[in-house]
Amino acid sequence: MDLFQLREQFSRDGILMCFNGPFSHSIIEEIGIAIRNHLAAENIARMAVQDVFAVYIEMTQNARNYLTRRDISPAEAGSATIVIARRDEFYSVTSGNVILNDDVEQLRTRIDHIKAQAPDELKKLIRQQLRAEVQPGAMGAGIGLMEMAKRASGRLEYSVRPVDGRHSFFTLTAHI
Repeated sequence: MDLFQLREQFSRDGILMCFNGPFSHSIIEEIGIAIRNHLAAENIARMAVQDVFAVYIEMTQNARNYLTRRDISPAEAGSATIVIARRDEFYSVTSGNVILNDDVEQLRTRIDHIKAQAPDELKKLIRQQLRAEVQPGAMGAGIGLMEMAKRASGRLEYSVRPVDGRHSFFTLTAHI
């Protein structure tokens, strides 16, 4: 592996942090502390630090919770990936993980619905979701994606790439 080439690629793409491996609570926490300290040292606006940190937490917890609840082993799923990059005055937080092909359409529908909301509609939807009961078997209340969309400066971006007959790789990006 050519680490010099990897370092050059990171510099060209403005990548501040990249982690590829299984997410545990301790890894999520340690990386989160490092991100907060790094962003604070750059003297960026406090609100931007909070938004980047909050989106990082949502993405890593979503990936970890999904893999755990769907009982997808690290050997089967490979690993989850998180990247934080800076371009000009904007930050992007991107996560990627394996998902079951059976979940792809439901996930697309949910994200596309959130992306279609105007900011005021999104806030209203979050309030409604906070009051609603979580359906049995649901992966969560679905508020995490809405919170990321609320904090993002533009629409969430995602892609799904088929891996094999059972899995796809899901990538989600929020620009802040």
